[in-house]
Amino acid sequence: MKHEIETQWMGKMQFNALVNGHTIIMDAPERVGGEDQGPIPKPFVLTALSGCTGMDVIALLRKQGIQLDDLNLKVSGEISRQPPIEYISAHIVYEMKGAAAHQSAAFDAVMLSQEKICGVSHMLKKIIPVTWQIVYNGREIFSNQLQTAAAHN
Repeated sequence: MKHEIETQWMGKMQFNALVNGHTIIMDAPERVGGEDQGPIPKPFVLTALSGCTGMDVIALLRKQGIQLDDLNLKVSGEISRQPPIEYISAHIVYEMKGAAAHQSAAFDAVMLSQEKICGVSHMLKKIIPVTWQIVYNGREIFSNQLQTAAAHN
């Protein structure tokens, strides 16, 4: 099995990708010849990471009959200073809201996603550090960001 997409140049710097029947527009800012009709391509890597792990967490909790009140993922990718401009690390903040009794299950779901299930995270970890922190009902309950930051200084 394989995934396939098709991407068509639309003029100037715009490219439209057909992904599972959905059109995704990529473009560049006007200062580099685009019309800013869509995001630049690179952040889609971070988008894929957030969607992959977010869906894991929701699916894992749903199997246990648990529904969060809210799940917001903030993903940052630090980029290199010299070309080729690439991500040199990624960090995910899971902001979760739900019943206090579900905190442990939510923690376990994130860890399972990051350590065993999320294919995008697994793939990225082969080339860059991927760290994460979990904030549950406004309180940080996990972070492994410092270990990696210290290792890179």
